[in-house]
Amino acid sequence: IFHSWDTPPQRGATICKGRIMIEKPKNKPECLNFSSGPCTKRPGWSVEVLKNALLGRSHRSPEGKIKLSDAINKTKELLAIPEDYKVGIVPASDTGAIEMAMWNLLGSRPVEVLSWEVFGKDWKKDVEEQLKIPGSVYHDVEFGLLPDLENVNFENDVIFTWNGTTSGARVPNANWIPDDRKGVTLCDATSAVFAQELDWSKLDATTFSWQKVLGGEAAHGILILSPKAVNLLETYTPDWPIPKIFRLTKNKKLIDGVFRGETLNTPSMLCVEDYLDVLEWVKSIGGYKGTIERANNNFSIIKQWINQIDWLDFLCVDEEYLSNTSVCLKFTNDLSKLNEDDQRAFAKSIGKILTEEEVAFDIVNHRSAPPGLRIWAGATVESEDISKLLPWIDWAYQKLINNAGGENA
Repeated sequence: IFHSWDTPPQRGATICKGRIMIEKPKNKPECLNFSSGPCTKRPGWSVEVLKNALLGRSHRSPEGKIKLSDAINKTKELLAIPEDYKVGIVPASDTGAIEMAMWNLLGSRPVEVLSWEVFGKDWKKDVEEQLKIPGSVYHDVEFGLLPDLENVNFENDVIFTWNGTTSGARVPNANWIPDDRKGVTLCDATSAVFAQELDWSKLDATTFSWQKVLGGEAAHGILILSPKAVNLLETYTPDWPIPKIFRLTKNKKLIDGVFRGETLNTPSMLCVEDYLDVLEWVKSIGGYKGTIERANNNFSIIKQWINQIDWLDFLCVDEEYLSNTSVCLKFTNDLSKLNEDDQRAFAKSIGKILTEEEVAFDIVNHRSAPPGLRIWAGATVESEDISKLLPWIDWAYQKLINNAGGENA
């Protein structure tokens, strides 16, 4: 189905012997890392920033506790988290943080589970098959859509992802969450924090990981609890056993040390040092307002490009819900008529070409999401690299189309 006449000429294209030719771009991105997790390091990062890491020492030493508490305090400061909220460093990245919140906080009432991408569907599976909370309601929609937020019952607990890393769809704000809700809200915000405006007053348990928007090293998560969540922890005990690695209370009292840097298990102080470094970078560019601006600028470049081509479109259907970090793209025109396996193969071929040309790494969509491309546009990506990447994607696409037509590109 790949005929050159099915594809209108694009900017910089010429017609040669019945096919479209796009000149091979000359400029390449300085940084080739466009993965949606772990994400690229901050601009200017080098291994030298880790030279003061507390290696070979106990994380429970005075020096270790200082570094861990600094990481917590700077997180609260830079995200403008209310003073009476608790911030803790927990194991197993964002997954560990959200699982910890679920196993400790859920079960006292039914749960409203909102799932529209890979990870939200995982949380749905946990509630449905592992915790087995009776009366729970599942707001499950296809990739690229959001559930009807007006239909969420806040008499129940609610769990949702703020930004769908694998679908490119995000909630536009927290206005749909009432102040007088009876249940608690659990928010997986791992690709939204430091890129999108969060309303902390509407969020009771919020999680993220350093390795997403800030490009930190993986394996650690952040758990943020509101006073309402803390009260629930101290007044409600789930029916199920909670593994030691997840326990947030002892004798019905919050283990407050977790939120002062006394972690439940041994953290990597090398990763902590890396996180402290990127937090200093965030501070230097104006805090979370600065990182949001950088992500928005990156996204605007991609959006302008999408408006100029006809073979890709956003996976997210509604423009109001478009993510500015994990930009997920689907195939259109004749490519959309291919079966899923062929579309996935085509996406992988584009990724392979860009890797071989040393232009971009890891831009194929998540293996469990619809086939297509995914470009990370978060704050640690430079706008110049986004601008240099996009012509290469056009070129790789046309190269494959021409080859499929039986001619050499």
